[in-house]
Amino acid sequence: MAAALLAPLLLATAQFMAPGRWVLSAIAPWAAAPALALTLVPEFRVDLPWLLLGTRLELDHTGRIFLVFTALLWLIAGPYARIYMASDSKHRRFAGFFLSTMAGNFGVILARDVASFYLFFALMTLSAYGLIVHEGGEEPRRAGRVYLVLAMFGEALLLVAFLLSVSAADSLFVDDIPKAVALSPLRDLIVALFLGGFGVKVGVPVLHVWLPLAHPVAPTPASAVLSGVIIKAGLLGWLRFLPLGQAAFPNWGYGLMAAGIGAAFYAVAIGLMQKDSKTVLAYSSVSQMGLISVPVGLALATPAGWPLASAAVTVYAAHHALAKGALFLGVGVVRTAAGSERQLGWLMAGLVLPALALAGAPLTSGALAKESLKKSLVATPEALQHWLSWTLSLAAVGTSLLLIRFLYLVKQEAVTQTHGNANRALIVAWMPALLGVLTLTWIVFTEKAEAFFQHALELGTLWGSLWPIAGGILLACLFGRRFVRSDLSIPAGDLLVPVERLALSVRNTIESHWPRTFARPLQQTWKFLRVRIGQGMARGQGMARGQAWLESMAVAGILFLLLVLAFALALLPKHIGYE
Repeated sequence: MAAALLAPLLLATAQFMAPGRWVLSAIAPWAAAPALALTLVPEFRVDLPWLLLGTRLELDHTGRIFLVFTALLWLIAGPYARIYMASDSKHRRFAGFFLSTMAGNFGVILARDVASFYLFFALMTLSAYGLIVHEGGEEPRRAGRVYLVLAMFGEALLLVAFLLSVSAADSLFVDDIPKAVALSPLRDLIVALFLGGFGVKVGVPVLHVWLPLAHPVAPTPASAVLSGVIIKAGLLGWLRFLPLGQAAFPNWGYGLMAAGIGAAFYAVAIGLMQKDSKTVLAYSSVSQMGLISVPVGLALATPAGWPLASAAVTVYAAHHALAKGALFLGVGVVRTAAGSERQLGWLMAGLVLPALALAGAPLTSGALAKESLKKSLVATPEALQHWLSWTLSLAAVGTSLLLIRFLYLVKQEAVTQTHGNANRALIVAWMPALLGVLTLTWIVFTEKAEAFFQHALELGTLWGSLWPIAGGILLACLFGRRFVRSDLSIPAGDLLVPVERLALSVRNTIESHWPRTFARPLQQTWKFLRVRIGQGMARGQGMARGQAWLESMAVAGILFLLLVLAFALALLPKHIGYE
């Protein structure tokens, strides 16, 4: 356990402090190996009362599943990144942020006290910023600004949620939080804060706008872990801290289900209008995470449905992590390693495998995930259950359409680039990701796989998995060139574009009117306060009055909101240009 957490953390520190050492470059890609090995040991709990406020680290059933696919994807992305970034002059800096993000990600899974969970979550969040802005330039900086503002917003929500829940539980341990939240008079507020705080990572509607900006500009191995496992940290946060199975929250539960279904369809519609393959995959992640949100919302609304919902979430998360990681890594392979048309054909065939899994093709991990998702709906009323089942199937049609668009764009990007000799090492580094898509879910969920294969070849089961894919292909064929070569486009970030323009207009207005509207009145106010404070201090009362004024909740709240607004406006560029 110590090696799982300290190996990436110490190697990250060494990358920043002692760059250029050959041994570091040789060991760093394998930093995730101890974490993957940790999944083979029995469940355990370790208490370290001398660390922080009392640290508890634990590997339970849910944590083991998350650690398996998380560590495996990091372990695949590590050697891949070393090959992919070999010619990058800033590859050591990338390695440092890559490893520190990895350490935070593993810590989030193992931490079972609030203090260490928040510390590891913050480490992961802030380190990921270095991956997003690595390439430099206006687009990565813009993506980094948006990510940082939303990340800090989420961290602020989580901090308040943790303080309220710890106060309600009178305990810092995660196991005590859900029940205490369910019984707290502030339970609706706490649930809302957890949904929003972790929702930034998950990519719930409105808070999703950082994903389609960050994924295209980050190096390919960083995009793979951002979409494959970093967003799953928010999902794990929901499972750890929400009072799932403890009490009924129908408003929040059905609201989250509606938001998830809305995200599933909205992201497909926007993703079909993108012209970059990685942006399309980013919107696909928003859509898929919307589907994973449905069983979480179901468990919030109906506590009796929690066992089946929990199983659906873990199966879908494991399936999506490997499939999406393989697709992102495959983009890097096709763009840089295709040496001939024949080789491009083989690489595209390799990309089709995780694409079929993501679409839920028969006998794939996606089919198992989709079946688990539909089984979790049994706790809902029969009419709603039937409607949700059809809605999820229609969402699979949208996923198929989006993946067809993705495959077309990847091939076009490869054809328009000139390649020399094929980078066989990068292709070899990608192969374990494809193997993981084909095998991992079946290995981890053996019992569910056995039950699935008992009826997997039945005509009804095959048809239920095939018709959404066939429907997507049929729609793509009907639209033909209008679909794949559409000139319609919406800027990545969609909802963010009008908000940015409005905020920029406000900032420009403030800057243009600052001297006559704000500066002079502030100078006069400051002069007045300085005189009054001086008089008060002369009477020995100024300090007490000033402290009481600053400690008042209204003033503190106003100052905090002004500070957040100023921070967001300061991060905006002087101008925003869009194609």
